[in-house]
Amino acid sequence: MDISGVNRAVPAVTVADVPVAAQQNIEKRDVVQAVKAVNGAEMYGPENELRFQKDPVSQRMVVRVVNKKTDEVVSQIPPEYVLELAADLKHA
Repeated sequence: MDISGVNRAVPAVTVADVPVAAQQNIEKRDVVQAVKAVNGAEMYGPENELRFQKDPVSQRMVVRVVNKKTDEVVSQIPPEYVLELAADLKHA
């Protein structure tokens, strides 16, 4: 019995067929949910929260622990000097 010709007219759907924008939206949603979970668990203390933000100059993602009351940056990855160095190298 030969089944090689069954449903040849229907193309197979692969991960590569999913639009890039849709994949990026799924990834963003997953990151937002993870950040909400971390902040809800108060892993950085009750006064601090985790924030993700794209640096406007380098266009790189920056992770910050920020005091919720004062908006003071407690820590940041990558540090500010690394972002400045990357910007300087990009314009050199």
